[in-house]
Amino acid sequence: MSFKKKYINAIVIFLSVLLYFYVAYFLERTQFYILVFLWSILFATSYFLWKKNSNNFQFLATISFLFRLVFLFAIPNLSQDFYRFIWDGRLIFEGLNPYLSLPETFIEQQNYPINQAVELYSGMGTMNGSHYTNYPPLNQLFFFIAAMFSNNNILGSAVVMRILIILADVGILYFGKKLLKKLNLPINSIFLYILNPFIIIELTGNLHFESVMLFFLVWSLYLLSLRKWMYSAIVLACSVSVKLIPLLFLPLFFQWFVNKKTTLFKSLQQLFGFYFLTIGTTILLFTPFFSSNLIDNYTNSVGLWFRNFEFNASFYYIAREIGYLFRGYNEIAIIGKITPILTILFLVIITFFRKNSTFKELITAMLFGLSFYYFTTTTMHPWYIATLLILSVFTNYRFPVVWSFVIILSYQAYANTPWKENLWFVTIEYLAVYGFLLWEILIKKPTQKTLSGKNCYEKEKESGLSTTIQI
Repeated sequence: MSFKKKYINAIVIFLSVLLYFYVAYFLERTQFYILVFLWSILFATSYFLWKKNSNNFQFLATISFLFRLVFLFAIPNLSQDFYRFIWDGRLIFEGLNPYLSLPETFIEQQNYPINQAVELYSGMGTMNGSHYTNYPPLNQLFFFIAAMFSNNNILGSAVVMRILIILADVGILYFGKKLLKKLNLPINSIFLYILNPFIIIELTGNLHFESVMLFFLVWSLYLLSLRKWMYSAIVLACSVSVKLIPLLFLPLFFQWFVNKKTTLFKSLQQLFGFYFLTIGTTILLFTPFFSSNLIDNYTNSVGLWFRNFEFNASFYYIAREIGYLFRGYNEIAIIGKITPILTILFLVIITFFRKNSTFKELITAMLFGLSFYYFTTTTMHPWYIATLLILSVFTNYRFPVVWSFVIILSYQAYANTPWKENLWFVTIEYLAVYGFLLWEILIKKPTQKTLSGKNCYEKEKESGLSTTIQI
């Protein structure tokens, strides 16, 4: 690396560290325009570092985690969810089942079962505190680990959780690189996720555990690419037990298992074995918390996202406006029940009527299946995009990268007290996403990469990995 390049890199890195430091320790969620300004510069500096050092994997990895360490001792300022994480973890530490009680009930009864109960309840807010927890059991384990190491200090608990999230990103980097090599894709594509300011701020900074879920998901996919489907199923269950979203992918594995290389009986045997291990392990991880009220409390809490909450939605807002025109009131109770059904139908269609037999095609199907769900959901929080972003790394599609940039527009809602969305910002966000998506599908020609060396076609055919990606 030349002296001039090192000098420019040092300046850009120093600027990035300063901006991340300001976001971590000084920015308030209500300062929307400052946030957009800093966000835009950080995306520009990250893109510059990625493009100018694309062949220096170690350098990009080092600065990616340097930026994460800036947030190590920060209290999240863009999200309140971590207060509930700490609450649940401390309940488990005290021997209480977090799925069976409401924080609101304890506070109203002036019964404080954990340290700093009042501060945690005030931090999470009444809306969060009035609902049963919806975080799966393995996620609860990480909350418990935070309580083990810091049971009476909120910042200490945040630091422990942040270390766990950073370690998960190390795992994503490790297995993501391996999977990219397996798919014959450029390994520097992993930095579309690892170096992305959205991931650094939203997950490491705001303590959302999508990183941990995605670590298990990428690990599972890598194991599956090696045809170690039993280990893959168990690791996938761990991913589901952090966040439920990978359950949506289960139907899409059908074609990958049912192929011409083995008999139909053996293929179906492996497929159902994969499903059995995934679902069975997930249920097994719930058993420490089992009680007669667990299922009711958990399903009711999850169901609230479809029946009551609405934020940064896309097609749902259009359907809501139509409901206002014809019925005169919000139709979320009806629409919220229809959209999951539409998602299931879409998943069934791409499972059986789209070619998903190679591994790249499988991951592309996962990308578009989840995208459909997010396009139609009633609630689209920014951190949800992390899953689309990591899946896109293993495809030729980049619309989730665009979405990871424009998703910042959703934070305009928090510039108001009480919070209120400006639908013009939501419109701009989705016009950018849909516009780029349509360009990729209809205009941009799919990039075709080939394996180097002799007999590349035979090697590709034997490994079951196609290098052309089409929706």
